[in-house]
Amino acid sequence: MSRTVSSWILSSARSSIILQGKGRWYSICIPNRNKIKWKLVFSKTRPCPAGSCSSDRTFFFPKAFRHTSTEEEHFSFQLSPAQINNILRAGELSHRTLDLNGKNANSVLRFESNQLASNSPIEDRRSAATCLRTAGMMFGVFDGHAGAACAQAVSERLLHYIAVSLMPRQSLEEIELAVEAMKPVRPILQWHRHPNDVEYQKITSQYFENLRVYWQHLLDLDAEPGFSLEEAMICAFKRLDSDISLEVQAPQENELMRNIALQVAFSGATACVAHIDGVHLHVANTGDCRAVLGVCEEDGTWSTLPLTRDHNACDEFEIRRLKREHPRSEEKTLFVNDRLLGILMPSRAFGDVQLKWSKELQHSILENSCDVEALNIYQYVPPNYHTPPYLTAEPEVTYHKLRSKDKFLIIASDGLWEMLSNEKVVELVAGHLTELNVQKPPLTFKKPVNLGYMHNLLLQRKSKGLASLDQNIATHLIRHAIGSNEYGEVDPEKLAAMLTLPEDLARMYRDDITVTVVYFNSETIEDYYRNH
Repeated sequence: MSRTVSSWILSSARSSIILQGKGRWYSICIPNRNKIKWKLVFSKTRPCPAGSCSSDRTFFFPKAFRHTSTEEEHFSFQLSPAQINNILRAGELSHRTLDLNGKNANSVLRFESNQLASNSPIEDRRSAATCLRTAGMMFGVFDGHAGAACAQAVSERLLHYIAVSLMPRQSLEEIELAVEAMKPVRPILQWHRHPNDVEYQKITSQYFENLRVYWQHLLDLDAEPGFSLEEAMICAFKRLDSDISLEVQAPQENELMRNIALQVAFSGATACVAHIDGVHLHVANTGDCRAVLGVCEEDGTWSTLPLTRDHNACDEFEIRRLKREHPRSEEKTLFVNDRLLGILMPSRAFGDVQLKWSKELQHSILENSCDVEALNIYQYVPPNYHTPPYLTAEPEVTYHKLRSKDKFLIIASDGLWEMLSNEKVVELVAGHLTELNVQKPPLTFKKPVNLGYMHNLLLQRKSKGLASLDQNIATHLIRHAIGSNEYGEVDPEKLAAMLTLPEDLARMYRDDITVTVVYFNSETIEDYYRNH
């Protein structure tokens, strides 16, 4: 990005029409394949009071890094390389799987993850966990809209619902007996979290009670639940979405709990969750997050294997599904301007009860609530709202049996895929993997080893450029997503400009980005096929 382009970004923002009052008119840049369109949109924007958003797991940077408004007098796109790295690496998370003997017999070798906010606070969430009562690991990416509340709740709860759905009757009975006797319950999941990924402790007890109601329902079934993994994932997605809807309708004396339930139900989130057990990979997707497999062919070339479809107005299957579910008289109004009822981009999502409930139920709930405007609850009934629900959280589940040539899985929110194609993402991960292997020869020590000798070895590595390489592959992808020029190379000035865009402008150019890359253990996968 040249200085001319940087200046154009700033001048275009400052020339926007600004109105006094609760809302603001601002320009949103809508990229097209051949041109860029500009249109004026009214948005209610409120600055987050200092310290009031800490529970939203937001990464805050000094004001020198990110401006709050294009109206600031001293506006600069300049960042040092160290500042750029601090911003990009703030949300890094990585984990290597090892058994008790320090070896890795798991098909998951390791995973690396990162996030970068555009919205303030960030509306994306992520989860990663090892199943303790059943086999396997789970990874999830959740893209929130109309606030972060729904994505937050789903990221905390969905993996538990899937794990419970997979547990045998005996295990469910043991948990129920322990709860009845008020004894400690052994954990169902081992979470792998970023230090900022802290649960909402004040409502965790209510979430646990509703999870208990779900496993009691499973115990009430006449026979062993016996879900296949696909059935378990579908059932878990649908049950959690139903609980989100019912929780806001239930009488609640605690005002905080009531307000959170309202925000969760009236915001929304798409979700993509992968369950990996040995060579068995299942991916459940609701909405427009995406999962893509990186495959190394026999000739050394790389190919992509998409494991999800984007559920939106661009997908013919989704268009036909919705037309089947609603009268022919609504065919022309189901999708308006490539949005569901002219409002929502994804056609499947958690929450968003304003596209699932009747008008009467919505009015009844909001009428008896406190100041919904203070909770930033989006209230709008589209003109052609006749036969709800128009939205579902039911996922589409894909099964894939891992092969030794399947090297990694990328799960990301649409903020990444809007910037980079499937092929480009796999190319970047493969290139990063190759570069790390080439540039990281094993350290060979001459005896005796002393600190001076070690220091010289480290300096040699640094001189070869290793220090400038992002060790975390998710960071590497985010850097390229927002900083690449037309030649596919990272432009430092463009990268700095994209990172310093003020809050009232950033969303015009990029979305929240969340990326998790799971690397597979080829040796373990090969062992499976040798023994079967």
